[in-house]
Amino acid sequence: MSNADRGLSREQIQKQLDASLKRLKVHYVDLYQCHRYDFDTPLEETMEALTRAVTSGKVRYIGFSEWPLDRIEAALELKNVVRFVSSQPQYSLLHREPENGLLSLSAKAGISQVVWSPLAQGVLTGKYLPNSPVPANSRAADPSMGAFLNPDWLAPATLEAVQEVGQLAANAKLTVAQFALAWVLRQPNVTSAIVGASRPEQINDNAAASGAHVEPSLFTEAERLLPSH
Repeated sequence: MSNADRGLSREQIQKQLDASLKRLKVHYVDLYQCHRYDFDTPLEETMEALTRAVTSGKVRYIGFSEWPLDRIEAALELKNVVRFVSSQPQYSLLHREPENGLLSLSAKAGISQVVWSPLAQGVLTGKYLPNSPVPANSRAADPSMGAFLNPDWLAPATLEAVQEVGQLAANAKLTVAQFALAWVLRQPNVTSAIVGASRPEQINDNAAASGAHVEPSLFTEAERLLPSH
């Protein structure tokens, strides 16, 4: 893919979809999501191209990631185009921006959330300690990956608050990570959370958050303790 291969124009959607199908060796994809809004392409062109992708049988459903609210609303108002079914926002105890309109708008429109970074790039696992060096094998220690970490999340005050949330998690018989995932999944509009794992056992630990029973008061206290950035 060259630097020119970007955006959500009719040409790019068709070109990149066909390339993806070829790489995946499949005839269609279940969900095709548009990551970031393309301000250089008319919304009508993007939605018509996505509709064509669905009617052609190459895509079953469409979604978006990190689109501005007004652009989502504009897309929903268009006639004779396929409707979005999914949204992929960043959402965690440390980043609650989706609560400022996205969740309510999506719920009304029948759009579900597939959230990314529910553990705030690993900060909500509790492995980063206040006033201590970052672990050698952590994301924060990696020069390339660490650049994506919000520096406010590694501030001593934030990390101290995460440790306090760890006590709340212990009261619910959960790890900090499980507690943070359960908080995200408590939201009715969230259908799934995208998590990573560096070890097989982490997959099982993360999965245990699904269906976990946590007293609402513990979540409320966690929200009070942790600032949203």
